Amino acid sequence: MSIRGRVAIVGAAESEQLGRIPDKSALQLHAESGLAALRDAGLTVADVDGVACAGENPLDVANYLGINPSYLDGTMVGGTSFMLHVRHAAAAIMAGLCETVLITHGESGRSRVGMQPWAPAPQSMRGQFEVPYGGVFAPSTFPIGVLRYMKQYGMTPEQLATVPVVQRKWAALNPRAKLRDEITVDDVLSSKMISYPLHLLECCLVTDGGAAVVVTSATRAADRPKPPVYLLGAGEAGESSAISQMADLTSSRAFRDAGRAAFAEAGVSHSEVDHLMIYDAFAHVPLYGLEDLGFVGRGESFGFVEEGHTAPGGRLPMNTNGGGLAYTHTGMYGMFAICESVRQVRGEAAAQVDGVRTSVVLGNGGSFMSAGVLVLGAEEVAAA
Repeated sequence: MSIRGRVAIVGAAESEQLGRIPDKSALQLHAESGLAALRDAGLTVADVDGVACAGENPLDVANYLGINPSYLDGTMVGGTSFMLHVRHAAAAIMAGLCETVLITHGESGRSRVGMQPWAPAPQSMRGQFEVPYGGVFAPSTFPIGVLRYMKQYGMTPEQLATVPVVQRKWAALNPRAKLRDEITVDDVLSSKMISYPLHLLECCLVTDGGAAVVVTSATRAADRPKPPVYLLGAGEAGESSAISQMADLTSSRAFRDAGRAAFAEAGVSHSEVDHLMIYDAFAHVPLYGLEDLGFVGRGESFGFVEEGHTAPGGRLPMNTNGGGLAYTHTGMYGMFAICESVRQVRGEAAAQVDGVRTSVVLGNGGSFMSAGVLVLGAEEVAAA
């Protein structure tokens, strides 16, 4: 049964502040963003019968907000968990398990208020086969693939550095972006080396913040204050929690599989996509996403970005809020990417692209561990 046009996102909002928020816990950020999303939808907690989140226990979020849910989803597969939550909420709504699901995110990624310590369990695959050799955190695992990609396809450090340069062009148009000053390739390459070949400006921010969306049935979506953003298609996939077990270090199988499922369900072609959000924890992740989603061929993404096609005025605007490299990145960035896609389809984004009717958002979990893809569209697209 296709989900196309059967459910919609009717509320989307972020916490009042992004960046450094030392006086609010992760749970408070869940609640603050959740209430803001409900206000955006013209709803209250009394209208919610489903709660989903990652990082916190959904029972705790529901209890904190005073919600008595009949549907709960605590799926946790990294920063793409929220794309999966949207897909699962759609399935639950269509099955009659609930009608309105609040999906929240809150993370004190910088201040670490109310956050649990994180490390791979010693008995896990990563704990056994990567952590003992130094592969503990993302900056030491993500770059493994990009080195192979550079060797195989001939991408230069200058071409990789173009990704954050373009992201800053979008961030300069967004008053809420953390880093708004435009930069050059030389600026990127002269910044501190973090983990070869990635420099500081090729790594995501570390921030505090929250964001949330409200998903409901198409019937209920029809009378909300703002235009509904319909779910046209969705996909989810996983490969391995250990980056060393990827079948191909230059491509994400999870990206490919989730993307194929989402596009097939949505029934849209790549040429019909007006706007794209690809999770950018590090500079090379959007390059993998462009290729694995099928927008360009293998080894063509860095040239595509270098030629300005994803920049303001380009034919495929990508990461228009500034992305994880310049807007915000709390540790799990996926919800912020969804919110930007919603804003673009509604026509209310800070760096609004003209004529966005269809937007695709790709989330990454872990170091290419998992993926979720959503194809979102305006009402006339959903009805076509």
